[in-house]
Amino acid sequence: MAGNTAIVSIVAPLVTLGGPAALALTGLIRNRNRTKTGTPDRSSWNWRLTVNSTLLYALAFSLIFFIQELFLVVPKALTPGLQPTLFHNNHNWDGDNPLARLFQGTGALAILLTAIVFALWLKVRPPRSATLRLFVIWMAFHGFFESLPQVVVGAIFPQNDVGMAMDYLGLSPGVKSAAALTALAAIAVIALGMIRPLLELVPSPGDLANAGRRARSIFLIATLPALLALPLIILFRVPGTLDQVVIVPVAVTVIGISWIQAGAWSVTTARPVELRPASSIRLPLVATGVLFLIFQFVLRPGIEFF
Repeated sequence: MAGNTAIVSIVAPLVTLGGPAALALTGLIRNRNRTKTGTPDRSSWNWRLTVNSTLLYALAFSLIFFIQELFLVVPKALTPGLQPTLFHNNHNWDGDNPLARLFQGTGALAILLTAIVFALWLKVRPPRSATLRLFVIWMAFHGFFESLPQVVVGAIFPQNDVGMAMDYLGLSPGVKSAAALTALAAIAVIALGMIRPLLELVPSPGDLANAGRRARSIFLIATLPALLALPLIILFRVPGTLDQVVIVPVAVTVIGISWIQAGAWSVTTARPVELRPASSIRLPLVATGVLFLIFQFVLRPGIEFF
């Protein structure tokens, strides 16, 4: 293994796993002897918000994945000699053209740009509806955390989609490693930056009164919904191989949500925002159900692009 690749292989688990663990431990130590958290006011929590977040997390993951696969397929469909097919959890193609390797990177690029658009929406003109704001947050989240880890993996494994594009572009090992390390830094910064928008959705200021309540609020609005959404996401993707069905959604959740949960204690300036409450789960439930039907009955058999 080349020296640069070895560095990325060492730094990647330190950032994605060790970083959140160290941050959470720091929070425990710093807040151990401070004001006691007392008993959280559980009656103030709107459990519809947790259910909405669960459904929207699953919906956003699947939409972002569809955008990625679509932009992997369309460039190939426009390339002479390639006949791609789009599935619910992957894509494939017949024929041969050297550009196919380059176009293996267009999916990750497309969802990264999608994430930036939704992040700008959240920053410049945040929705006044709690449900829509959650959707925007999760679209940005999945756009970033389904794309950035691919840069890291691509720098280590040339067989990865982004790795193929890197090789086609003739990137040196040093450039690949620099891209991977930049992506790892971005993962931490972006995840921590999403804590405040999530905390602004909590029902009352009391839920943000101290580190313990902020951690509980993030658990209820982000961590628990992400865990509950995983079986839903897997249902979207079956049948398929283990990496297609399970590994990708689990990796995205572990990498992104662990940073968000670990850093919840540190965001002291967040305040609830006056929003139209998530009073019903009907719209997220219908949207998720419709997309599930599309995945299983339209995309699962495969759509050929000739």
